[in-house]
This record gives sequence, structure tokens and C-alpha cells, in this order.
Amino acid sequence: MGTVNHRIDTRLIHAGEPKTRIHGAVSLPIFQSSTFEYAGQSSYDDLKYIRMNNTPNHVVLHGKLAALENAEAALVTSSGMAAIATTLMALFSPGDHILVQNCLYGGTQDFITSDLAPLGFEFDFIDAAGPKDWDAKRKPNTRGLYVETISNPLMQVGDLKGLAAFAAARGLIGMIDNTFATPVNFRPSEWGYDISLHSCTKYLNGHSDILAGAIIGKADLLAAIGHKLVHLGGSLDPHACFLLHRGMKTLAVRVRHQNRSAAAIAAFLSDHGAVERVNYPGLADHPGHDRASQLLEGFGGMISFELKGGLPAAERFMQRATIPIVAPSLGGVETLITRPAVTSHAGMSPDQRREAGIGDALIRLSVGLEDTIDLIEDLDNALKG
Repeated sequence: MGTVNHRIDTRLIHAGEPKTRIHGAVSLPIFQSSTFEYAGQSSYDDLKYIRMNNTPNHVVLHGKLAALENAEAALVTSSGMAAIATTLMALFSPGDHILVQNCLYGGTQDFITSDLAPLGFEFDFIDAAGPKDWDAKRKPNTRGLYVETISNPLMQVGDLKGLAAFAAARGLIGMIDNTFATPVNFRPSEWGYDISLHSCTKYLNGHSDILAGAIIGKADLLAAIGHKLVHLGGSLDPHACFLLHRGMKTLAVRVRHQNRSAAAIAAFLSDHGAVERVNYPGLADHPGHDRASQLLEGFGGMISFELKGGLPAAERFMQRATIPIVAPSLGGVETLITRPAVTSHAGMSPDQRREAGIGDALIRLSVGLEDTIDLIEDLDNALKG
């Protein structure tokens, strides 16, 4: 079914699906086979095999993901970190220099600083909000730029349009982690990014029951990444492909509800006397609000905040809240709450977290699909403790 001119809600359902339904099945079957019969392929890369990421379950996802962001190609991987690590190792070599946003998901930052740097990869951190240090930190061997659409966990929104233009003008590969925004709120290829990365564990699947990742972007770069992915073995199991395929079909309705609910909860927290600070790009006093309003179709379902009273108040609040589940990860149907200092950013040293603005008392809230009023009432009761 041709979907190129359809809106994202329609593409989520129909893009990438087999033109002839397999035995008439409306839902794509799970091809739980590691090995497929040889069909005369002349190239090793064309052999059908799970590690080659080309079984029917993979192929449908690749087409759907590329269509969602109006990109040329896509790949799925076994996790978000498999997507990130494979991309960086495929596109860059020891001696290459990468400009990196100065506050990232802790796993990404730890991989760059602890795993890539000892191998001879070079990097410098930049402020994504403005260009004052972008050229200053660029070197003759700079090859790439890596940022997040909405940063984890401070919900910063950088000058995404300017960053993409900066990378393109200087021949850099522009990469962006689009997990928090999702293709519903932001489509990187439409703004000039070469590569978009996702932890599909989060919003794209949306049900907290698989690990998966995605790489979306230019076909030539995806070909190189795909070759590296075959070597590193970070392919997605067919059953996980099936669950991701099923979960993605409700992405738009889930994300739009989470956008609305998070906006209401952020406003409530911002006005509450027990709350010191709220990080949410939908709030008018957020430093990136004007940029976010121009760039994003929704402000997302992620909020972080700090309470008056510091760490004791944060721990007390999390113990008293009854609807949010105290757990890492995000983007599922359940509201989750966590302290990044002990979960997503635990791999960073205390000094690194302090420099990035991530205090021990910072709370991150992933808004789920529960009733918004129920969530606000529950948070209000927990704040009174």
C-alpha cells in the first residue's frame, strides 16, 4: 500500500506492510526461523538469516520506520544502545573527532567517554543551545555531530535547526537521538539530519516488554551501519520484531495523550509550593520553550523536577506516590518515576553529573496513559507527605 502522501497515523498502520498479505493474514506472522532456504542469491548480504536483519519481520519494520520519519532507510537492532554503538563504530574510526551535546543519556555518554575514547576516538562536548563554541571546538579531524532532540534527563531542546545546518555546511554526519520526541513530535530527516536513533524499548514499542533499537536515515550510511551490525550481531529477534511492529501501530494515539497529560502535570508541578524546579519544554519559562514551540509538534511525555528539601524530600515523595511505578526506563503505558543519579546516569561520576546539572535529588517522570486527573491527585497527595 502506497503511503508516501499519507499522514503519520496512516503510515503507522500501513507503511512497510507486505503488498500481498501473507496467506491473507491481517497481522504479520512471526517468522521464528533463524535460517531460510537458499534462493539463488549471488551476494552473502542477500542471504536470509536473522543476523542479517532481513527476515520478513525485519523488512516490514525497516519500511515502516523509514516512512515514519520520511527517511530513505532504516534498521532495527537488539537495543537502543546497540543502535547507538553500532552507528558510531560504523561511521567513525580511531582518530576521528565528534562534537557531542554536553548532556546526554548516561549510557551514551559513558560509551563515548569510557569505551570509544580509549580506542582512539576523539570528542568534545558542546552547548547545543547556541553556536558560540561549535566552530571553536571543531577540528580538522571532526567528522560528526551527536545530539538529542529532547535531552535526558533535563529536557533541554537545543538549536536543532542550527545544529543540522552547521553539520551539513561543514561536511559532518549529523546524528540525533529522537527517542524522547518520537516521530510523532519530530522527524529529523525533515530538518536535515543524516541519522536518527531510537531506543524502541521506549515509546515506539510503548508496552515495557521488549528491548529494541532503531537507526533511520540516509541509505548509504545505513548500508555501512548494516554491514557493521551484521559483524557485531546486534540483530532483533523475530518475536521482538513482532511486538515492536504491533506496538508501533498505536504510537500516535499514545504519544498525543502523553503530550497532553504531561503538559497538564508539568503545569501543576510548576505551580506547587513544594516543587523547586520543573524541566519541561512545554512550560513558558523553560529556556528552550521558544525553540521547542517552533520545532516540535508536541512537547513529549517526559518531565524532570526537583523538590524543596532535596534528596530526603525526593525519596519521601517517591515512596508516597501510588500510581507511578518506581522503575527505570520510560515511554510505556505505565507512569514510571526514577532518580537518574541512581539509574539512567549512574554510570557517570558524581562530578560529571554535577557538571551536567543532574543532582542526586532530580526526579524523572515518564507519563503513561493513566487518567491525567488521577495522576495529578496522586502526585499532590505524595507532595503533602
